[in-house]
Amino acid sequence: MQASNPPVRRRIGMLGAGAWGTALAIALAARHDVVLWGRDAGAMADAEARRENAAYLPGFALPPGVRATADFDAAIAHVAGQPGEAQGLLVIASSVAGLRPLCERLATKDIPNLIWLCKGFEEDTRLLPHQVARAVLGDTLPIGALSGPSFAQEVAQGLPCALTIASRDAALRDSVVAIMHGGAMRVYSTDDMAGVEVGGAVKNILAIATGVADGMGLGHNARAALITRGLAEITRLGVALGGRPETFMGLAGMGDLILTCTGDLSRNRRVGLGLAQGKKLDAIVRELGHVAEGVRCAQAVRTLARDAGIEMPIAEAVAAVLFDGDAPGDMIRHLLSRDPRAEAAP
Repeated sequence: MQASNPPVRRRIGMLGAGAWGTALAIALAARHDVVLWGRDAGAMADAEARRENAAYLPGFALPPGVRATADFDAAIAHVAGQPGEAQGLLVIASSVAGLRPLCERLATKDIPNLIWLCKGFEEDTRLLPHQVARAVLGDTLPIGALSGPSFAQEVAQGLPCALTIASRDAALRDSVVAIMHGGAMRVYSTDDMAGVEVGGAVKNILAIATGVADGMGLGHNARAALITRGLAEITRLGVALGGRPETFMGLAGMGDLILTCTGDLSRNRRVGLGLAQGKKLDAIVRELGHVAEGVRCAQAVRTLARDAGIEMPIAEAVAAVLFDGDAPGDMIRHLLSRDPRAEAAP
C-alpha cells in the first residue's frame, strides 16, 4: 500500500494572541510554522521566553513551531515566505471590534489572503465581519471566515474538533482545508459566508439566555426549548441577511449553538449565569477577563431584526436584560407569556 504524501509545511501568521488564536496556533504548529502576534510587547516577550501565553491561555506550552512577537511587520513578512514556497495563510484572531483596525493596518501591506476567527456584528455599523473586511480591503483579496463549535482550551489540548471555512473563493477554501484538516481537527467548507457568520454571532446571545435559565434552575427542558427556538431565530435572521437555511443545521449553526449554550467553558453562558445570580453586567465582564461577544452584538441583532420585521423574542428578551433594565425573571415571564403559534411559522 502506497503511503500518502505528508502535508506541505506552510507559514501561518496569527494576528491576535488571545485564547482562541493561541490555541489554534498550538494546534497548527505540529505541521506548520506559526508566528503568533500580539499588541502587548511585554506579554509577547514573556510568552516567547516562557513558552506559554500566561495572560490568555495559561497552562499550555507553546510548541517549537510557534514564535510569539509584537512585531506586526515581521508577522506579515513571515506569511510571505520565500520564492517557491507554498502560499502561507494570514489569520485575524481578534474580537470583532479589532477586525476593522487590523484590516486598516493590512490595507497597506501585500498579503496573499486573509481569514478571521471572530464571531459577531460590528457594534456601530451592524456589519458582519466579511462586510467589514470588504469595506476596508476591497473585493479582490481572497477572504474567509473560520467558524464552528470550538472551545480554545480543548483545541489546545488536541481534543477532536470540527470547523467550517466559509469563503466565496474556492482556492482559499481548498487551501485552508489543506492547511488545517488533519489529526484531531476536521475542516469542512462552504461558500455561504453570511450564513456562517450569522450563526456564529447570534448563538452567543442565545447562550446568555440559556445561562439565565440554568442559573435560575429552570431545568433541562427549558434549556432544550431555548436552544431549539433559538435555532429558529438564527435561521430567520440568517436567511434575511443572505444565508442559506441548510447552513444553520451545520457546524456553524446548530453545532456552535449547542456547544455555547451547554458547555461550562462558554463565556456567554457564564454571563447568563451571572445575571441570574443578580450580578451586574460590568462586574460579570470584569470577572470573565475575556470578551463575551453576545453582549457586544445583542443591540445590533435586535436592531437588525426589528428593521427586517423578523420576530426574535429570545434575542429581544436578552437585549432587554442587558440594556433596558429588565430582570432575568422578566425575560422568562415574557417568553412564557407569548401567544401560541405553529412551530414552523416564519
